[in-house]
Amino acid sequence: MNTLSYKTVSANKATVTKEWVVIDATDQVLGRLAVKAATLLRGKHKPNFTPHVDCGDNVIIINAEKIRLTGNKLDEKTYVRHSGYPGGQSSETAKELLKRRPLALVEHAVKGMLPKTRLGSELFRNLHVYQGPEHPHQAQQPKQINLNEN
Repeated sequence: MNTLSYKTVSANKATVTKEWVVIDATDQVLGRLAVKAATLLRGKHKPNFTPHVDCGDNVIIINAEKIRLTGNKLDEKTYVRHSGYPGGQSSETAKELLKRRPLALVEHAVKGMLPKTRLGSELFRNLHVYQGPEHPHQAQQPKQINLNEN
């Protein structure tokens, strides 16, 4: 006799339903956009969220070059990288990075909000960032999400 009236449902690759969503980054604040994108990638908005499974959606971010940073972050925020050689550390401001590689700002912000594990690497592959309003994923019939509503 089964006395439990409830069961904990744990999602797996076979039972997960993944959707495609489009986010327009025009005049959106970088951090707030990244939080929403990371939540969608992780799948935390779904009722069957399972921490160790990729149950998130595929996220397409368009118009990444039109992202907005608040305060003096455009001039004062620095991105540091290292080549691996002695003296190989180089840094640049957000304004320089936005000019050189506009997609890197958004990708860096979202990647920092994902788990630092193999699952995080797998989730990051579901993020697609594009410059301009066009993207090659029309066949997946992505759903447009308005960040200003929520």
